[in-house]
Amino acid sequence: QVELVESGGGSVPAGGSLRLSCAASGATYSTNCMGWFRQTPGKEREGVAAMYRYRKGDDSGKTYYADSVKGRFTISQDNAKNTVYLQMNNLKPEDTAMYYCAVLPGVGCYSGSWHRPDEYDYWGQGTQVTVSS
Repeated sequence: QVELVESGGGSVPAGGSLRLSCAASGATYSTNCMGWFRQTPGKEREGVAAMYRYRKGDDSGKTYYADSVKGRFTISQDNAKNTVYLQMNNLKPEDTAMYYCAVLPGVGCYSGSWHRPDEYDYWGQGTQVTVSS
């Protein structure tokens, strides 16, 4: 069992920045795929970014991004803190959503599936991001 807790959401004007955090606890795995998703009312959950952790203790890893956030968002991890981050810069009103982190433990991310919510086993409760124009 893995528990995920997101934080860092808030309200910012367009062009602003936020850094979301996702703290993991419970069972740990050497390899995993950590993802960030977002969802607005009436729409499907959308994959934003993901990071493939190759081995425990290794903060590097292959990253994946949705086209809509490339160049603006950066996913990173700090294994010592069991935390994954999503740095969001140059935010736009269309980035407004509830943001969730998720983990697929024991398995890596793959280019054809990292963005699919049904690939992930555990989810956080979400943190709201609101960007005003």
